[in-house]
Amino acid sequence: MSFQQGLSGLNAAARNLDVISNNVANANTVGFKQGRAEFADLYANTLASAGRATVGLGVTTSSVSQQFSQGNITTTNSPLDIAINGGGMFRVSNNGAIAYTRNGQFQIDKNGYVVTGTGARVNGFPVDATGRLTTGAPADLQISASDIAPKPTSQLSMLMNLDSRKTVPTGAFLPTDASTYSSATSINIYDSQGNAHAFSTYLVKTATANQWDVYATLDGTQVGTGTIGQLTFNADGTLDTTASAVPFTVALVANNGATFPAALPIDFTGTTQFGSAFSLNAATQDGYAAGKLTGLAVDESGVIMGRYSNGQSQIQGQIALVTFANMQGLSPMGGNQWVESSASGSPLIGTPGASNLGMLQSGAIEESNVDLTAELVNMITAQRNYQANAQTIKTQDQVLQTLVNLR
Repeated sequence: MSFQQGLSGLNAAARNLDVISNNVANANTVGFKQGRAEFADLYANTLASAGRATVGLGVTTSSVSQQFSQGNITTTNSPLDIAINGGGMFRVSNNGAIAYTRNGQFQIDKNGYVVTGTGARVNGFPVDATGRLTTGAPADLQISASDIAPKPTSQLSMLMNLDSRKTVPTGAFLPTDASTYSSATSINIYDSQGNAHAFSTYLVKTATANQWDVYATLDGTQVGTGTIGQLTFNADGTLDTTASAVPFTVALVANNGATFPAALPIDFTGTTQFGSAFSLNAATQDGYAAGKLTGLAVDESGVIMGRYSNGQSQIQGQIALVTFANMQGLSPMGGNQWVESSASGSPLIGTPGASNLGMLQSGAIEESNVDLTAELVNMITAQRNYQANAQTIKTQDQVLQTLVNLR
């Protein structure tokens, strides 16, 4: 009598239960991919055996394959919790050893590197000295904590409506005397050191029809000794850009040792003169003060943007994704990480959204793809299989006992 078939069935059922138990244990592990036990039958072939008379020797576990199906995505409150919606894996480095993971629970370590919960550094495409993304080999992503440098104002534009019903002011222009100008507005501009200065513009209606003089002050001090320009309007109230010669250019001097561009252009294109109240409809300038890093944001293409206290943003790097010709050929290493093997093929590195790589979702995590209901059903089936194989051994034992007892 042979107990081989029943014993192999017990081993296979036990291995199946091991896989199911591991799946159930990791049902709440972020980025976990469930395993599946796969089996194959066993036969002993000899030259003398007839194919139809061959009895199998039982079953063997051929492999335990990883199922890289998409897990559910759950939102969180951390911008560095990142879920992959689609194919691909994160590339991480631990002291030079490369691994891959679907667990996007990232954080910033004391040196500014983006790391996993185990301390492995997340790889991607860093920025160069000019702030542009590099497209070469991926490297450890590091967030710069340096202040963003200030930018002096190099252009200024204002869009307003001047009230054509205004009367001509009397007396020479004085910025401290509201009776000497018709309307005024102010905007902050920035010098080379990032200091803010109040740049005020004063509009004075002249005795000439459809014509206004423009004066300016910087921090209360008049710019130049007269007007910085003159606005002339057409009969329909639109700006005559030829006669007005916009944009005007002014030379500004800061009183703190900083500088402004030699000739700052001030554009009034689009300004109108209608019979309605004065209004400043738009005012823009391109300067800003120095800023400190206040937060991070990651877009769907993996670009990490740093937000600064001056309202500016700056690219800090881009997260890379990796895929393989045979994902199931990857070797699990624990800690939610896999490494490449000869079966998986070489890694194919790209940016999120490119080729067959998925998009990223910031402030979210990918849950385990374990279906607990299905696993509990599989557990019942594996238990029954174990019992059935144990029964075959018991039956074989009874038959053997009967043979031994023959007289």
